Amino acid sequence: MEIGLVVEGDLEQTSGGYRYDRKLVAFLEARGDEVDVISLPARSDGERGLETVSGPLESDRTVRRRLDRPYDVLLQDELCYPTLAEHNPRLERPGAIVSLVHLLRTPDPAVDDSRVREREKRYLESVDAAVCTSSHTRGRTTSLADGDLPTLVAPPAGRHEGAALSVDAVRERARTDPFRLAFVGNVVPRKNTTTLLEAFARIDEDDDCRATVVGSLETDSTYARAVREHARSLGVEDRVTFTGRVETAVLESILERSHVLAVPARYEGFGMVYLEAMEYGVVPIASSVGGASEFVADGRNGFVVDPTDTDQLADRLGALAADRNRLAALGTGALENATAHPTWDETLGSVRTFLQQCCERGTTGGGPT
Repeated sequence: MEIGLVVEGDLEQTSGGYRYDRKLVAFLEARGDEVDVISLPARSDGERGLETVSGPLESDRTVRRRLDRPYDVLLQDELCYPTLAEHNPRLERPGAIVSLVHLLRTPDPAVDDSRVREREKRYLESVDAAVCTSSHTRGRTTSLADGDLPTLVAPPAGRHEGAALSVDAVRERARTDPFRLAFVGNVVPRKNTTTLLEAFARIDEDDDCRATVVGSLETDSTYARAVREHARSLGVEDRVTFTGRVETAVLESILERSHVLAVPARYEGFGMVYLEAMEYGVVPIASSVGGASEFVADGRNGFVVDPTDTDQLADRLGALAADRNRLAALGTGALENATAHPTWDETLGSVRTFLQQCCERGTTGGGPT
């Protein structure tokens, strides 16, 4: 197949969605497909709360010329929807237009729902099919798109595609002090780092606890400064470390030492970081808003919490810090789940088959046929 992959900004960005895109490119090329990566400048669109760096916008004519080529499939990262919604109805040369939906903005309570809903709806009505990273995201996608939009659920895998630690190592770590909490993600409003700090501050002072916040402090520097000031105001700055971006080896070392990973995001389409933590037997405390509950079983291999409920999050953290047997049991459950999760080859193989089927249907772009 000859495939055009449309992404916003640099394909090498550090978010889970871009890592998924890179994995897909490598998988397709290894099987003989030709992939042309089309990078569109990020748009500083306040209603979307973009977490990418803006660049100069291209003219409509230039963008359309880059998109309207005889690809078998024009695969589009949904993050580009403001630009693509304008151009897709006018494209004539791609055999099929398929959206890769990582994270719809409509469910995010920080976004103006009515405006974003209309723009995302218009975009999804302009594609022939969609690949979604969770069943939750597929439900949101099909509810926005009128008509019978063909869809595939293709969840990401983790970093190790199985257990990165042994059961014995996880059980031994559960008995060690201090109790170590990790947050992994860009420090931006959607990830809700302030709520995590408030919950962390409520853990019994008699418990020896440390927290490590891993992720970019530059993506939204104003919010990141407010988060660090919030840690000072809560009196926990001496127990919280902000690392900024780190290399993969450093991140894996942090996960290897951590007991719990908590990212109370306002919304996650899938939540790849929860799965990555589970590979290390780190107990995930995941957001209930999004797709995480499809693999985090509340009370069996982690917890799923309302991201707005500081008390609930604090209760879960405090209970695990105090009950190391429960911590060990949930950690081993997390390992088992990571081992059973589909691998990258399984997921991306299903995506490739789906794209081939889109080609065989003989669609012509500009919306479902």
